[in-house]
Amino acid sequence: MANDRGAFIWYELMTGDAAGAKAFYDTLLGWDIQRHGDPAPGGTQYRMIMRSDGKPEGGVLELTPDMIAHGARPCWLGYVCVPDVDATVKAIEESGGMAHMPATDLPGVGRFAMVADPWGASFYVMTPEPAPGKADVQSDVFSASRPQCCSWNELAATDAQAALDLYTGLFGWSRPEPMDMGEMGLYHFIAHDGETIGAVFTKPAEMPASGWNHYFRVPSIPLAAEAIKAGGGQVLMGPHEVPGGDYIVLGMDPQGASFALVGKGE
Repeated sequence: MANDRGAFIWYELMTGDAAGAKAFYDTLLGWDIQRHGDPAPGGTQYRMIMRSDGKPEGGVLELTPDMIAHGARPCWLGYVCVPDVDATVKAIEESGGMAHMPATDLPGVGRFAMVADPWGASFYVMTPEPAPGKADVQSDVFSASRPQCCSWNELAATDAQAALDLYTGLFGWSRPEPMDMGEMGLYHFIAHDGETIGAVFTKPAEMPASGWNHYFRVPSIPLAAEAIKAGGGQVLMGPHEVPGGDYIVLGMDPQGASFALVGKGE
């Protein structure tokens, strides 16, 4: 996994209410977020997001009042695997981006940094530290078909073409033939190791800022939309059908983090 350049290898929820997030997402997605996590820098805890197959899908970082005072807000962030965190951060900064959190070593986990591209979209880059005897094990948090996993990674960017050039250069992603969305422009697909993992498109004017959206798969979008509302969240868009027969819904959890879901329309 340490050499799996360009793979999304982890998903993290930053939230001001970890217990509330557990109640919401466990019901919505069938996860089992840990009730108590490991101590993390800054006096907070880090809770693992466990799927029903017993494997982790990501983590929950509970925001402290100090983090919030310094601008941290509830959100979902993806981790992209890179062979050299420091070199990647330098390349991002030279392109006009920035490091929100400098490259840091976490013993037994790896080296990582939180960054933002030149258009303001935030994400992590990471060189994971393989567990003893498991140097060849790869992350399975992304799956195009498996429920409870992320099935799509979508970037809405102020300058889609420039963003596409930057990210493909950084991570070695390939570019399948884009889809013409008419007045909305081209939907630029991105692929890692021959598998399409998401897309980049031009941010609509009504969207406040550039950003990544990660779509988690559920068995039924109509049922999930009802669960969002029943759990105190908001349905921001959808459900509606997308090419390929799936349906999507965009939502906001009760703590204020935006998220997306993909699944069947029944």
